[in-house]
Amino acid sequence: VQLQASGGGSVQPGGFLRLSCAASGSTFVINAIGWYRQAPGKQRELVAEFVRGSNTKTVYADSVKGRFTISSDNAKNTKYLQMNSLKPEDTAVYYCKGNIWTPTQGSIDYWGQGTQVTVSS
Repeated sequence: VQLQASGGGSVQPGGFLRLSCAASGSTFVINAIGWYRQAPGKQRELVAEFVRGSNTKTVYADSVKGRFTISSDNAKNTKYLQMNSLKPEDTAVYYCKGNIWTPTQGSIDYWGQGTQVTVSS
C-alpha cells in the first residue's frame, strides 16, 4: 500500500488550501486516515483523522475545528483536507497517515510524504 500526498503551498493569512491523500495497492481496507503536522522545533501533532468502525467519526484538533474539513472520494480511495481561514500558526509540514489493513501484514500505519504548508503575509 502507498499513500500519495499532494497539495500544500504558500498562502496569506485567511487563505485556503486543500491537501489530498490517495491510497493505492492491491487489496486493502482503510481503518483510519488523516493528517498530522510538524512545525519547526515542535512535535508532530494530529490535525484531523477519519476513523472507520462501529463508531465511525472524524476527529479534529481543537486548533483547527471549524476551519479544516475532511472529505472523501471513495471511488479514488482519496481523502481531502480542506483548510480554510489559514493562520500563520498552521505553517508546518503536513503528513498523511493511514492505518490500513492488508491480508499480508494486517493493520499497520502507513505514512505519505510530507507537504509544506506556509501561511505568511
